[in-house]
Amino acid sequence: MSVRQHWRLTVAATVALVAVTGCGSSDADTTATSDGGSGTRVFSADNGDITIPVDPKRVVATGYAVPALIEADAALVGISTWKRGLPMMTEQDRATYDRLAKVAGEMAAETNYEAIAAAKPDVIVIGVPKPVLADIDMKRLESIAPVVAIGPGLPDGWREVSRKQADAAGRAAHFQTTKEAYEKKAGELKEKYGSALTSLKFGHLGAYGEVAKGNFHREFAKSWGTNISQDIGVNYYGAVKEKAGGALDVTEYPALEELPESFGEADAITYTLEADGTPGEGVKQVLDSALWKNLPAVKAGRVFPLAYTEAATYESALRTLEAIDTAFAPLLTR
Repeated sequence: MSVRQHWRLTVAATVALVAVTGCGSSDADTTATSDGGSGTRVFSADNGDITIPVDPKRVVATGYAVPALIEADAALVGISTWKRGLPMMTEQDRATYDRLAKVAGEMAAETNYEAIAAAKPDVIVIGVPKPVLADIDMKRLESIAPVVAIGPGLPDGWREVSRKQADAAGRAAHFQTTKEAYEKKAGELKEKYGSALTSLKFGHLGAYGEVAKGNFHREFAKSWGTNISQDIGVNYYGAVKEKAGGALDVTEYPALEELPESFGEADAITYTLEADGTPGEGVKQVLDSALWKNLPAVKAGRVFPLAYTEAATYESALRTLEAIDTAFAPLLTR
């Protein structure tokens, strides 16, 4: 299951019970303690203000915290599996991932508390959406080590989420370096494609339309397939018909017959590719339809396939920017 599909199913299962409230406070994350240099600080997380070590030496990470803390070179002693993100990892990060003990599965309910205790962490960073915390025995985890829950709300929230996760692990400086590299590359592409993009209204076709249900996946601004392209100046128009919380505020699943209505105003359309560079089943059903082929943007030849749209860290998002650069190259020859 991919990041986006996992996200969608998680929200659908929990939205009726509790609203996704985002990625935590936008205020300062930490407050210095005045205990005479004990090496602790108070950290503002989704689960409250938690006292954690200033410089953790043994860190356990789960969920979205896994790629963020691997990239930040945190002192990891255990992680959950994160198979959906493997295609976006560098060779070095993949080697780190493979080496580390796996103390949880892909889902929050697959947490191995005994394995976490055996790893003897001094802080545990839980990277799941806030509603999913209900699937975790927090009291049991807190009996092992301080727990900071830092999970995503809207898909584009990965920027702040990954920053807070790196900070909790004592790796804020490393995070800043990677962030600056991403912003430099995004700025270069914004300058490169600026004039070509200025007058275009974009739509985005996501990967998780369900063939059996005859629907397609429309993503708007701030969604997985769009938020990184927005950093180089792409304008995604429109909005969901009815906000339902979390990712469902920026993505929806109309019937295939609604393609002309949904994308009819688009001057250009991007669509999501799988990691191997091919369209997934939900995308392919749209690309093969007569309704798609009759869209103005498709007839004009302004359709751009994008890979690695599931990036949720600055390092992996650099790969997304490279894919965007490749996809948009034809814009400069028109």
